[in-house]
Amino acid sequence: MTEQPPLLNLGAWMERSWANGPGERYVLWLQGCLLRCPGCCNVDFLPQEPRHMVSIDEMARRICYIVGIEGVTYTGGEPTLQAQALALLSEQLRPVGLTVVCYTGYTLEELRARDDLWIERLLANTDILIDGPYRQEEAASLRWRGSRNQRIHYLTPAYRDLVNTEGPAEVEFAVGDQGFTTTGTWPAGFLERLQQVLAATKTKSYP
Repeated sequence: MTEQPPLLNLGAWMERSWANGPGERYVLWLQGCLLRCPGCCNVDFLPQEPRHMVSIDEMARRICYIVGIEGVTYTGGEPTLQAQALALLSEQLRPVGLTVVCYTGYTLEELRARDDLWIERLLANTDILIDGPYRQEEAASLRWRGSRNQRIHYLTPAYRDLVNTEGPAEVEFAVGDQGFTTTGTWPAGFLERLQQVLAATKTKSYP
């Protein structure tokens, strides 16, 4: 009997984002993380519990349906906890011209030292790896990173033109009927202050 591939356990997703890697990207937030970095901005995605379970083929179909995106970004949570599912997904996406950016709270050296087949397959299909835990004491507004210890690894030639370049941190907002969603990297306390301002605005009345 052929073993069925695992389902992706997603905390959330966004069909179009400019703040999670180069170009316009489809973003997957993977559910579950063993790390507990003080100051983590995605605490909802830490518990290792089923959230949105999606098959690899269905996720590939959804991503490929979005016209004009440059690639997909895996964040979380901790993507490497679902290395098999993400490796198989990436192997469907890269042949159709989409690039892959993957975040991890572990260093590249730690991942390679595990000698894990699925992690190696995920890395082999990753164009940019952003590694390292978030360290609150080293918080900084950097391109695609929240703290100075985190590194950007260009694992393929796809974005080698960006090597040794630095850009500003980016914050992105999506506003709709159900409220707003924000993603990207922001200074410490920024999101809390924004929520305070929005809450205060709701209490005001206008003629």
